[in-house]
Amino acid sequence: MDEPDTEYGTPEGRAMIRLLWDPPPPPTRGPRQRLTLEQVVAAAVEVAATQGIDELSMRKVAQHLGVGAMSLYTYVPGKDELFELMIDRAWAGRRLPQRDLPWRAQVEFHAREAWRMYQEHPWLIRSNLWRMPLGPHVLDAQEDLYRAVALTGLPEATVSRVANLVESHVFGAARAAVTDTSVSARTGVTQDDYYESRSSFWGTYYTAGRFPTMTRIWEKGGFDEEYSDDTWEFGLRLLLDGVERLAAAGSGGPAGPDGSDR
Repeated sequence: MDEPDTEYGTPEGRAMIRLLWDPPPPPTRGPRQRLTLEQVVAAAVEVAATQGIDELSMRKVAQHLGVGAMSLYTYVPGKDELFELMIDRAWAGRRLPQRDLPWRAQVEFHAREAWRMYQEHPWLIRSNLWRMPLGPHVLDAQEDLYRAVALTGLPEATVSRVANLVESHVFGAARAAVTDTSVSARTGVTQDDYYESRSSFWGTYYTAGRFPTMTRIWEKGGFDEEYSDDTWEFGLRLLLDGVERLAAAGSGGPAGPDGSDR
């Protein structure tokens, strides 16, 4: 078997891939290292959880571990690389659905696991869905979501679009919820407080003539609902209803758990 070509990419990129997939073991010779890469990543996650992602720095992670900041560079090149490792570590907590479930139930399971992950690790809203780490835990979850969507029998390009839409929908809802919570905690001003402080708007600039649709929705109680998990799940249901219609139109009916037509 030929040896894999390791010269693709840049030296920095290859080093990052090795950290994600094959981190170096502690040296058997020389001075004994006090830490492991896993301990450094875990400490970074704790700093982000307790102090906020904006406060994450190599110095603060080192302080959390009780070591000098420069010693961390023995384990990871810098903060950006550390953040990639943190993301992959967080994704490791995502459970996978049972494969004997219908495709829709499996996709819904993935969405709820993503939502739970963002609630458990709110700092993840600073990640970029279009530049996710090529780590084992991220890719394992993505592979399984693609597999579940592919059970619809839809074309591969559509499978990719649907999977990306599901992840994007949950990410967007989580980002809104997490951001509002963090702003309230930082400023002491809740969402209700924010709008109450600007209530003069309604009697001075707001008119039903300019905003007739919003007025009608308000009068019918359409803005009364508090944000809850059901809010983002409503969007997920609409999304998957559309996928079901696509699958039915393309294959004569929704696919079963094994990918066959029901």
